[in-house]
Amino acid sequence: MQYLPVCLQVRNSPVVLVGGGTVATRKARLLLRAGANLNVVAPQITPELQLLLAEHGGNWQQSRYRESDLHGRMLVVAATPDREVNKQVHADAMALNLPVNVVDSPDLCTFIFPSIVDRDPLLIAISSSGRSPVLARQLRRKIEAMVPAAYGRLASFAGRFRDRVKDAIPEETPRRLFWEQVMEGAVAEQVMGGREARAEELLETLLADTSGHHNGEVYLIGAGPGDPDLMTFKAVRLLQSADVVLYDRLVSAGILEMSRRDAERIYVGKRRDDHAVPQGEINQLLVDLAKAGKRVVRLKGGDPFIFGRGGEEIELLARHRVPFQVVPGITAASGAACYSGIPLTHRDHAQSVRFVTGHLKDGSSNLDWASFQSETETLVFYMGLVGLPIICEQLQAYGRRADTPMALIERATSSEQRVITGTLATMVDRVEREKPRAPTLIIVGSVVELHEQLSWFGKE
Repeated sequence: MQYLPVCLQVRNSPVVLVGGGTVATRKARLLLRAGANLNVVAPQITPELQLLLAEHGGNWQQSRYRESDLHGRMLVVAATPDREVNKQVHADAMALNLPVNVVDSPDLCTFIFPSIVDRDPLLIAISSSGRSPVLARQLRRKIEAMVPAAYGRLASFAGRFRDRVKDAIPEETPRRLFWEQVMEGAVAEQVMGGREARAEELLETLLADTSGHHNGEVYLIGAGPGDPDLMTFKAVRLLQSADVVLYDRLVSAGILEMSRRDAERIYVGKRRDDHAVPQGEINQLLVDLAKAGKRVVRLKGGDPFIFGRGGEEIELLARHRVPFQVVPGITAASGAACYSGIPLTHRDHAQSVRFVTGHLKDGSSNLDWASFQSETETLVFYMGLVGLPIICEQLQAYGRRADTPMALIERATSSEQRVITGTLATMVDRVEREKPRAPTLIIVGSVVELHEQLSWFGKE
């Protein structure tokens, strides 16, 4: 280990920055954000640096560097384009036993600036010991994607209750286990969801009840249309915290593998006329598992609130006062359209879009077909494969032209995605020949004409 990682308190402390160019401005931005009392020594400085100093109360000493500029300082940074000036700053700082950083010159540094993931008060620093700053920045970007901004809120929350918990649980080991429970459970999720008052209630309940029996929480998560990369950061985080995962048949194996290895997985998928677990039983199972203290993920394809029956599931949770969160997912219409090169709206084709369930009850045409006649509106039918003949027939019967373009997208966003195009007059025959399998999505409207021009999925 070439450097000792430390976190240095510089708030209201005198720091000198030699240099006023673009690189110096970047360092000034960081030092001022940390609250340093900054003095910049340079004949000229950038307009941005002038604004930063004015905003944070820093000082610009418009002159060339002199050794006396370091007197009374606690930290020194040199960021000039002149190697000789930088070397002199380093030598003077060493003579005064001051920590010094010379930008892009590891040999002249007694400390270096890491790449920082800032979730104040939580900080994550990545350093390559000055060997490869670009690699450190790349790793920072990866970590930033894994650590939501709300973690800073969680760290602040824990800090406010640190003494309270210490008084309630004096012994170190039980106190550590308690905080682990808090950080991995419903309290943390309430904080990160912006519901700190509720989090405080839950924390006090945990402190008051030493039996360890507490309600869990339910996370209703939209898994998107299939591609694991379309999951949101929040969805992945909650999925990886779950004790139990209830999943649909539309959830891909890649997404399911994101859950914890030791999490219990319960299949509750449905096919036409074949419900593995009836909806009422699913609703009750969510309540029962949460009341047993489990963190439960209800993982649904697409978005829970678009033909996903998510509203029915959380109704029972709300009635039983079970904490829950709903995480939106990219709905199948959006995923299928984007991966097929079919924009759902387009200035020259469609100014609105309508989502319709194609799962017609008892095979009957119980939809308001007369309202589907606008040529400037895109129609998207979910679960419409079985009802395709009725859809094509009724749209034409109520006035849509027989040559209206339409597309059927099979297994959207996956490596097996297939797009079948045709018209209201030809699509039934095409589907009969191609024999696609669910899940499928149907798009009707002139936007389908753009498929060949704009599609990219699966092309090199």
